[in-house]
Formats: sequence, structure tokens, C-alpha cells
Amino acid sequence: MPGTLNEYAAIVGEDVIGHLRQLARGLEGCKVVHVNSTREGGGVAEILHWLIPLKRELGLDASWEVIMGDEPFFQCTKSFHNALQGKSVSISESLLRGYEDCNRKNAEHLREQLESADFVVIHDPQPAPLLNFCPNRKGKWIWRCHVDVSRPYRPVWKYLREHVQGYDASIWSLAEFAQPMPHPIYLIPPSIDPLAEKNRDLPQYELEAVRNQFGLDPQRPMIVQISRFDRFKDPVGVIRAYKLARKFTPLQLVLAGGGATDDPEGAKVYTEVREASGNDSDIHVLLLPNDAHRTVNALQRLTDIAVQKSVREGFGLTVTEAMWKGRAVIGGDTGGIRLQVINHHTGFLVNTPEGAALRIRYLLKHRDQLEIMGRKARQFVLENFLLTRHLREYLTLMLAVVHQTMDRIEL
Repeated sequence: MPGTLNEYAAIVGEDVIGHLRQLARGLEGCKVVHVNSTREGGGVAEILHWLIPLKRELGLDASWEVIMGDEPFFQCTKSFHNALQGKSVSISESLLRGYEDCNRKNAEHLREQLESADFVVIHDPQPAPLLNFCPNRKGKWIWRCHVDVSRPYRPVWKYLREHVQGYDASIWSLAEFAQPMPHPIYLIPPSIDPLAEKNRDLPQYELEAVRNQFGLDPQRPMIVQISRFDRFKDPVGVIRAYKLARKFTPLQLVLAGGGATDDPEGAKVYTEVREASGNDSDIHVLLLPNDAHRTVNALQRLTDIAVQKSVREGFGLTVTEAMWKGRAVIGGDTGGIRLQVINHHTGFLVNTPEGAALRIRYLLKHRDQLEIMGRKARQFVLENFLLTRHLREYLTLMLAVVHQTMDRIEL
């Protein structure tokens, strides 16, 4: 269960919570509806699980709706995801029409709630067309893009832009992701919940139980990548880096993650990773259920080095989670990972398996630097990437959208 504001005060301080309450007073009673395409799996769902209860505690009438879709719908939206991240993708007219029809059907079910809301926040491309099917909306509609759209495949982005340009505002994780829009653009990086099962402190006996469950050797260094089985996360590249580093130092690798209901490619990538790992008993490929939060927590605490060798990444909450646990991160030099991994301070940025292997060897040989980076990493998350900062920026944005014609907003 999400924590209460008073519980977060023990971590971030009373002043931070007081600031949230001050901002929320100007929005008290507002009806806020968030919409995405899955309740489990992926960073968006994790964020909404904590965001909605805290908005309610602050006096907002907040709710979360999930649109339904069939297999062709999710094939289409997965193609959107790949295209927005730069892959050349051809999407048939029949898939596009099915995508729009699916949103039309969802709008019929959700229309009354969406049209009566003061704020509607639509997450990512899956439910983007809902705006077009709610002509009598009274509130402000905001499109929240969690994807790296810095270099999109233009034909697909041109199509999607037609669905999102009519929103009252849009939110992006980084400035480099944001595309030109006819409405106000806001930048809000994601965040983690320090009181969630995935991030709270765990007793030593639970860590040892997870170590024993998966046959991990306590005497040898371990590297861990936690992520969905997605080609953009480059799990096969992590295996290559591990094999290169292992030539010089004893090593174990854990690749752990689950799937998301809106990602039809996950099973195929998981099979590719299993094939790449071969018969190496020191490579542990773990397909975890979406609710295995304490297991993920334990693996991140057991590892010597966290890895997130993505080749494209919207933000990378698994990076934030590992840093919160005091772990240096070797991350792909891309997207939101660059916001978190400050090269040579909270970890290392790399572009190739060879570069990752070199940094793995360096950190395992220089344990003092590994410890210093871990301490810096946790402090960096405390100051920048906890949910209280995220919530503050959401509240500020909502006030700005309501009062956008005013030069000054009194709180």
C-alpha cells in the first residue's frame, strides 16, 4: 500500500509536505482522471499506483482508468513505441483504423467520467485519441508522454501528432524528448516511491532467502539488470559485456524482469535472451511476476553493480531504484539515464558492451570508488527523483494550466 504524507515527511522533511499541502489547497475538490493501458507492468503503472492515493489525501478527487484493447491494438501501439524511439516501422491502415476504433469503444464506456473531469491526464500513445471522442469535455486535457521521442520515425509521429496536438498541454520527461506543439509544454521527470515494497529497507534474512532461491553465490561479485524483456533494454548486449568482463574477474549475471500486458514482444525477447545465455550456469535469466516487488528490491540490494544498458530509454526507473539502494549504475548513454547517471560520480555511461565490460572491471577492482559512487547515487535520488518532487510538479502544472492567462498565482 502507498504511504501517507506523514510517512514521507520522515524522509524528505516537513517543509516539503507543507509545500504540497499549500499547492493542493488551490485544487481542492478537483476531479482528476488518469488514463493508461495497463494496471501492472512498467513504470507508468507503478507511478500511478502511488500518485492517485496521495492526490486523494491532498483533497483532490483523483481516479485511474485503464483502457481495454485486443491483440492487434497492442501490436499497433507497440509499433508506435518502437517508431517514437527511432525505429523505421510500417503500420498498416487496418491496424491504425483498429487503434482508433478501440479508442472509440473505450470512450463510449468512459465518456461521462472523462467529460465531467476538471483534469484528464492521458498517458502515452495508447489512449491518445480519446480526446477526439469526448466533444463535450469541460476540463483541461493533458497528454503525458513517457517515451523518448527525441528522434522519432517521422511518418508515425506525424500521425500521432494529429491526435495529441489538440490537448491543452503536454508533459515530457526531458527537454530533448519534447516535440513542437501548439500548446504549452511541461517537463516532469518520473520518480520512485521510497516506501513502496520495491524500495523500502529489507531485513538481511529476506536478502539471503532470495540469494538462496536463485542459487546466487555469495562469494563472487554479481551484476544485475532489472527491466522488461525489450530489445531497447539490450539484455543481449549485457550478456556480451558480462562475458567480456568475466575473462578477467569471477562474475555472476542476473537479468530479471516481467512483462506488461501492453507489450506483445516481451515473450519473443525473453526467448532470445535465454538462447544468448546458453548453458552458462552463472547467467540467471529470471521471468518474474509483476508483483515480485520485494524480490526485485532484494536483487538490487544484493548486487555489486547495477546495469541498465539501454540503447533508448524514456527515463529508466530501475536506475533510480538501484541508486536509491546505494548502488553505482552502469547505464546506456541515452535518454533519461543521462539525467541520473552522472558520469564518474553516480556511475558510468556507456555505449557498447565493451565499454560496459571495462567499467565493470574498473569498479570491481576499485571498491572504494564503488562505495563512494553508491553514496552519491542515493543522495542524488533523495534530492531529485522521489515522488514528493514529482507530485509537487504535477500540482504546479495543474495550477498553471487553470490560471494560464494570469501573470501571478496567489496560493
